[in-house]
Amino acid sequence: MSLTSAYQHKLAEKLTILNDRGQGVLIRMYNIKKTCSDPKSKPPFLLEKSMEPCLKYINKKFPNIDVRNSTQHLGQVHREKAEIVRFLINYYQSFVDVMEFRDHVYELLNTIDACQCHFDINLNFDFTRSYLDLIVTYTSVILLLSRIEDRRILIGTYNCAHEMLHGHSDPSFARLGQMVLEYDHPLKKLTEEFGPHTKAVSGALLSLHFLFARRNQGAEQWRSAQLLSLISSPPAMINPANSDTMACEYLSVEVMERWIIMGFLLCHGCLNSNSQCQKLWKLCLQGSLYITLIREDVLQVHKVTEDLFSSLKGYGKRVADIKESKEHVIANSGQFHCQRRQFLRTAVKELETVLNDEPGLLGPKALFAFMALSFIRDEVTWLVRHTENVTKTKTPEDYIDSSIAELLFLLEEVRALVQRHVKVIQQYHLQYLARFDALVLSDIIQNLSVCPEEESIIMSSFVSTLSSLTLKQVDNEEKFDFFGLRLDWFRLQAYTSVAKAPLHLHENPDLAKVMNLIVFHSRMLDSVDKVLVETSDLSTFCFHLRTFEKMFAMTLEEPTMLRYAIAFPLICAHFAHCTHEMCPEEYPHLKNHGLHHCNSFLEELAKQTSNCVLEICAEQRNLSEQLLPKHCATTISKAKNKKTMKQRQAPRKGEPERDKPGAESHRKNRSIVTNMDKLHLNLTELALAMNHVSSFSVFEHTIFPSEYLSSHLEARLNRAIVWLAGYNATTQEILRPSELLAGVKAYITFIQSLAQFLGADASRVVRNALLQQTQPLDSCGEQTVTTLYTNWYLESLLRQASGGAIVLSPAMQAFISLPREGEQNFSAEEFSDISEMRALAELLGPYGMKFLSENLMWHVTSQIVELKLVVENMDVLVQIRSNFSKPDLMASLLPQLTGAENVLKRMTIIGVILSFRAMAQEGLQEVFSSHCPFLMGPIECLKEFVTPDTDMKVTLSVFELASAAGVSCDIDPALVAAIANLKADSSSPEEEYKVACLLLIFLAVSLPLLATDPSSFYSIEKDGYNNNIHCLTKAIIQVSAALFTLYNKNIETHLKEFLVVASVSLLQLGQETDKLKTRNRESISLLMRLVVEESPFLTLDMLESCFPYVLLRNAYREVSRAFYLNRLSASTH
Repeated sequence: MSLTSAYQHKLAEKLTILNDRGQGVLIRMYNIKKTCSDPKSKPPFLLEKSMEPCLKYINKKFPNIDVRNSTQHLGQVHREKAEIVRFLINYYQSFVDVMEFRDHVYELLNTIDACQCHFDINLNFDFTRSYLDLIVTYTSVILLLSRIEDRRILIGTYNCAHEMLHGHSDPSFARLGQMVLEYDHPLKKLTEEFGPHTKAVSGALLSLHFLFARRNQGAEQWRSAQLLSLISSPPAMINPANSDTMACEYLSVEVMERWIIMGFLLCHGCLNSNSQCQKLWKLCLQGSLYITLIREDVLQVHKVTEDLFSSLKGYGKRVADIKESKEHVIANSGQFHCQRRQFLRTAVKELETVLNDEPGLLGPKALFAFMALSFIRDEVTWLVRHTENVTKTKTPEDYIDSSIAELLFLLEEVRALVQRHVKVIQQYHLQYLARFDALVLSDIIQNLSVCPEEESIIMSSFVSTLSSLTLKQVDNEEKFDFFGLRLDWFRLQAYTSVAKAPLHLHENPDLAKVMNLIVFHSRMLDSVDKVLVETSDLSTFCFHLRTFEKMFAMTLEEPTMLRYAIAFPLICAHFAHCTHEMCPEEYPHLKNHGLHHCNSFLEELAKQTSNCVLEICAEQRNLSEQLLPKHCATTISKAKNKKTMKQRQAPRKGEPERDKPGAESHRKNRSIVTNMDKLHLNLTELALAMNHVSSFSVFEHTIFPSEYLSSHLEARLNRAIVWLAGYNATTQEILRPSELLAGVKAYITFIQSLAQFLGADASRVVRNALLQQTQPLDSCGEQTVTTLYTNWYLESLLRQASGGAIVLSPAMQAFISLPREGEQNFSAEEFSDISEMRALAELLGPYGMKFLSENLMWHVTSQIVELKLVVENMDVLVQIRSNFSKPDLMASLLPQLTGAENVLKRMTIIGVILSFRAMAQEGLQEVFSSHCPFLMGPIECLKEFVTPDTDMKVTLSVFELASAAGVSCDIDPALVAAIANLKADSSSPEEEYKVACLLLIFLAVSLPLLATDPSSFYSIEKDGYNNNIHCLTKAIIQVSAALFTLYNKNIETHLKEFLVVASVSLLQLGQETDKLKTRNRESISLLMRLVVEESPFLTLDMLESCFPYVLLRNAYREVSRAFYLNRLSASTH
């Protein structure tokens, strides 16, 4: 064939187009195979029972289906013909694409044979690679077609429906049906078709011999050659890493294996006639048990080859070679690749360290980076391929690598290094192209003995393009595009590789060498990302997800590999590389796989890290707990009684000496590894993983690993704080607020100390967690310490206080427990003193304290609702209000009152609740003042500006602000709001106001009844009463203030009225002759002073006007005398 026809055949262009088209067709065949093998995605009519007879008939008669005379067999197809055509048209067209691709491939292969092209991977790399790629792609398409079990049904059913719909068969059906039949046994047919191409194929494969043998060296040979080492020869460190075959240096071994196995499978005739072909073939058979057709679809090399050769005459020796090679692979390949992976871990780590330290070396040594990536990728894909497919083996450890994460991590590191310093690479190679390559190429062109016009024009354009490059283009960030130059070189390879070409490339190897060098250098300017994908793409994991997940799980079990675990989510970004424009429907599924696995890996890493952090926090909390004041009692007691103990007795043998806090830090032997050591080591490794990258992209989604860690830490910290509280709903046990606060501080201190190591925003995590604990429920809907402590104080402490088991002691500023057998299971003062209230306020914060207050107020209002007895006694109370100063009339009215004890009891309960709230508010005020003094000052100042003349809405707004900061107010805004929210009946505001006034009268005239209760004795020690009636005063003052604020009445006037009526009632008690009724008269009299002290609206002068102070003085004296007499009698007994 003449040179002119070689130009016209456009071999380079056709190879480029067909290879891309072939990949698309191959992916479509894969997609059809996957779709039809899964019942969930299979075309629905293939699963219909009614369609089953039709499908069996079509499959049986294919491709000779007589549609017109088979209506009884194809009735269901006829009924659904339009839907079938609509649904199957894409499937059918994909099969037609295969047929058209086959036609174009054979046309091109025949043209290449006619041109008698010469192939040599070392010279015309692009031409040879494209030729071999086309053969492998075509073979893979046909093999995959034969693996689609429903291919006949899909094609036949579509054609039947098409003929029913349009009245004629599809034009492509006859040839397509024949092709499908021919490839029922694909390899047999393919070997027949490729017989004429044996010379070209074997010639191309033989050019791989030296390269393939070199790339298949073992780890020891690599080590002795100091492969990938930049520091083995320091003087040559900055010398450019060049090769006569640059692209061959990072060519994938997996790709070469596919070329060799499939090439000799199709053109097996040369194996018996050419010893070199036989050697190369045997060497390749000793490398892998499986080669990839596409994604997870593989070819079982030895089985398929043996089955084919066993059916051929004269191939007995080759079958023996196959069996021998298989045994060699099974016995040796596992360890062979394991040792290579071990070598690469060391060598690539050294390479990455040097390049990271001196990124300028990426200029001359860029080739080393791509070689390292290619070698790692080959080893990883080999392991994945065999792990997935080798199920039965005597040596399963050969296909398991617990350190694979390190290799994946190094691959990602080298990739990131190249991407980060791409400008360095561009600057170096631009100068190389302009100042060296252009000059060398010009010299070679001038020294060519023969140079046709077409070739001369192409090569001259190379020189002019390269000579025009300047460094300013890199500095100005211009985008380079050398695709045209590389395509011209591809064309030139085709022109100079035909038999009758005047300029033969194999006779001018220097031209090939320099052009291959120029191609690599040009790719370093405009295609670094493409070279990275070519050398390091691990999108294969998208189709080996089970293996991917197992590797990740194995990594998490190996402490030394934890730091490399971040490589797994990073590799999910590679999944985008396996998409193709001919199969857009795959994109959503691949995207879902990538994002789902990236998400699950990061979730698991964040979970492991947060678990580790919280375990260390728990240990820190245990250490902190040893420093609590309650633990020093033993030490103090021991020190105080040291001499006494020595005199009395020697210490008992066998009693363990309790370690003092800090003893855990003293070690005699550093080799002893504590649990804390292990946790810190794991945390260090995990922190390195989570903090390795701040963000990365997966299918256009930007991923932030620190956010995963923050959310997990926040959730775990929330659960940990609740767990620390130790709440037991059955036994009603809970940790003291001060102890919980100490534990929480230990947790927070440790988490904040990790801020710079974890990469997560520790302050935000702590802030969010603590803020959530101030709400009733956290972000997960779980109970918080706010809910737990609110429930506990209401259900345990205040309920028992209402029952008389716990007493409020103003002297101790705490609730204290009264000793009762079998009732008490906790000490109230340990949960309600000043320090505990401060700790509670610190834990719950203003929001939590508001929630506590609202719950307390709900209980208060429920008691107020129950005070219906006022209404029942309304007529009597109206008379008492008018005649309280008439003893004779009062004597007849008072006995008519019913439920006075109940009213007093409920008001006492209200007083207990309000007293507890006041203590909690006081703790909140102290905490708030400590944390926000700059806010507390203005709030208190604003409160001072409120006067009785201020508008009530303004007053309540200011008081609500003050109350939120814990400042006590004359009128409790929370109580006002709670009472206002009570559902009123049909009574008018005037009626309700009247009831409020009568309630005070009822309480005033009922006070003398308290004197009959033995528990109504005033205790000087507690500064209160054992039945908590001193809390009555707070209830009376605050409820009155709230009620009369709602009704917009004068609070002071009504409290004066109460004071007068109460004074009269107590003075009349002095005239009572029944000793039982006057039993604790003096103690009850003291309530009058407590009322005045409690109220901001009353004064002692007001009290003096109606209740002489001398009576109070006498009462104090009598109470004190009785108290000391009781104590004296108790001590004598």
